[in-house]
Amino acid sequence: MSSLDIAEEIRAAFPGTEELIVQYLSGYLVDDAGEEEDVLQVARDMLESLGIDQEDTVKRLMSTLETLLSDQLDARIKRKAGPKLTKLDKVMDMSKVGSLSNTIAFGEGVDLESINKGKASRVDVKKLEKQEAKLKAKIEKRARRDLYEGSKLLDQHRKQQTYEEMFMKINPLEANAAAKNKSKDIHLPSIDVNFASNRILSGASLTLAYGRRYGLIGRNGVGKSTLLRHIAMREVPIPAHITILFVEQEIVGDDTTAIDSVLKADVWRDHLLKEEQSLNEKLNELEREGDDKRFEDARQEAASRLAEIHARLSDMDAESGPSRAAALLAGLGFNEQDQQRPTRAFSGGWRMRLALARALFVKPALLLLDEPSNHIDLNALAWLEDYLQTWAGTLLVVSHDRAFLDAVATDIVHQHSGRLDYYKGNFTQFYSTKSERDRNLRKEYETQMDYRKHLQAFIDKWRYNANRASQAQMRIKILEKLPDLEPPEAEETETFKFPDAEKISPPLLQLSEVTFGYTPQNLILKGINIDVGLDSRIAVVGANGAGKSTLIKLLTEELRAFAGQVNRNGRLRVGYFAQHHVDTLPAALSPVQFLASKFPGKSEQEYRGHLGNFQISGMTGLQLIGTLSGGQKSRVAFAALSLQNPHILLLDEPTNHLDIEGLDALMAALNTWNGGVIIISHDERFITTVAKELWVCGDGTVTKFRGDVQSYKSLIVSNIKARP
Repeated sequence: MSSLDIAEEIRAAFPGTEELIVQYLSGYLVDDAGEEEDVLQVARDMLESLGIDQEDTVKRLMSTLETLLSDQLDARIKRKAGPKLTKLDKVMDMSKVGSLSNTIAFGEGVDLESINKGKASRVDVKKLEKQEAKLKAKIEKRARRDLYEGSKLLDQHRKQQTYEEMFMKINPLEANAAAKNKSKDIHLPSIDVNFASNRILSGASLTLAYGRRYGLIGRNGVGKSTLLRHIAMREVPIPAHITILFVEQEIVGDDTTAIDSVLKADVWRDHLLKEEQSLNEKLNELEREGDDKRFEDARQEAASRLAEIHARLSDMDAESGPSRAAALLAGLGFNEQDQQRPTRAFSGGWRMRLALARALFVKPALLLLDEPSNHIDLNALAWLEDYLQTWAGTLLVVSHDRAFLDAVATDIVHQHSGRLDYYKGNFTQFYSTKSERDRNLRKEYETQMDYRKHLQAFIDKWRYNANRASQAQMRIKILEKLPDLEPPEAEETETFKFPDAEKISPPLLQLSEVTFGYTPQNLILKGINIDVGLDSRIAVVGANGAGKSTLIKLLTEELRAFAGQVNRNGRLRVGYFAQHHVDTLPAALSPVQFLASKFPGKSEQEYRGHLGNFQISGMTGLQLIGTLSGGQKSRVAFAALSLQNPHILLLDEPTNHLDIEGLDALMAALNTWNGGVIIISHDERFITTVAKELWVCGDGTVTKFRGDVQSYKSLIVSNIKARP
């Protein structure tokens, strides 16, 4: 019986369970449980939390586990029945005993240590040290497991709490009054952040000056989102008077309208308005009562509290709430009709926009955003960049979009190697400063290494020469006193590689006067003309719902045109990348198994070599896809795409989840590739680097834009501001 057998039984009983939980539970049952723990009860509790309302399945699985673990459980019972440690009647502080023997207090004057003095010990010290190291590792592993279990329980509890409960817990109403005349700067000189058994930060300094806008950058998997969550839950000791809001997940859809959802996001405002209404009703009732002293006192108390509430509502500008909420929603792409629709009527991407609008409406002292540009189109992103440039509080945003960071950030925080490094300026200034700093560090390191080599060469040459021995000894002392040298971190670069497209004769792909709609009465695109060749580099931009993805699906023949003509070369191969392709990769397969299932006929080594072209190397190619990060999954999707040997690539938001190094690699690969490329993207730098033409999708048409991306974004922002 092994943990693999246990894991298989759990997967069979509860398909779709997170692999991390399956691996943890199977490992706990076989190897990690403490001697005093009731392993079956622990397993039952965890399985019941997985299989809510599936009692029969839990019972069957527990019966199977008892059978598989029978030998191990019997052995535990026997060990428990064996001799136990005996507790001493008397506690002794050995530090105060002085020169007394370490064993004299155990008996009636018999000194065991004195008796054995002079006898050689037969204990194997190396074996003892090895066993102690194993014991220490086991204790640390158990501590990490307990930490992981605690975090899982916390996560489960958080999910059960409503937004309002969580908001009031993190930002109590008293914090608003307490914040007056207090500094909202954050300076924590040494923080540690862990996720399960992984150390994210160790002794790092967290410094955020109020009113500054910080861009948090770092490689995929370094723990940026984990840091934001720790700050948001005050697991990092942020001063209590500083209000915090973290936009991470889409809102839960219900019958609340979009605009009411935004208004209710400010729980303080909503709470005070409800209390104001209650007090007004109470005062009306008291007015109808007589002049009895107790009624008079109650009226005065209610009136006093009402005045206090009016003052606080005035401070937070509560009266302008509806107009501010409508302006925020309009900027993020919600028209007047959309603002009155229930939140359950919106897709996941639009609910993320709602979550963003709610956070901006609340105006916390510290706003935390995690990849906000992933969920919005270029139009909404242009508005968001402009809006955040006047953000009054502190902003900490995780983003891989260089243009967004250039437009918004006043400072860059670089998370790496368990620490946080701070740079003044936007991303371009950070990149320049860091590159210069890295060059200087490398130069200093090389100079120091050359000096040490020079000293060592002199020592090696003259150490045993009578005339020069004293000089050699002097250099040995110099060398010994030199501090240890740490080599500078290697520059992190990536490369992607697409196979060369074979030449085929034009026309490759043409749309001539194409019209499409899901019903004849509701046409989305009308009279579209576009010609795609091997030298095409086209970026399609426009608001969500304008028809960009519909255009791509017409080019892939996933949709059929109502009218017009689609001309396609019979030998043409089109590679299509969309975000839902990444989200639907088979979680139970490894990248190698996935490629083998899609493109059979190659050896495992060939598949691993191909994945290496997209930085899925080493054991990562053999991990389950479900355990990979979003950026790694995107790389697997690109690897599968390239095995089609396409002539044209159609890429719908390919930059989501890629870190800056991965994005640079993708841009470089597309620029050196000899096939045609059509992209839909919100990333200004990606569009500027890859595309030669900018086409705007809107009002049922697709037209070429005479200008660059920056001009288009400026036009969008000015149009939004010009609205009444």
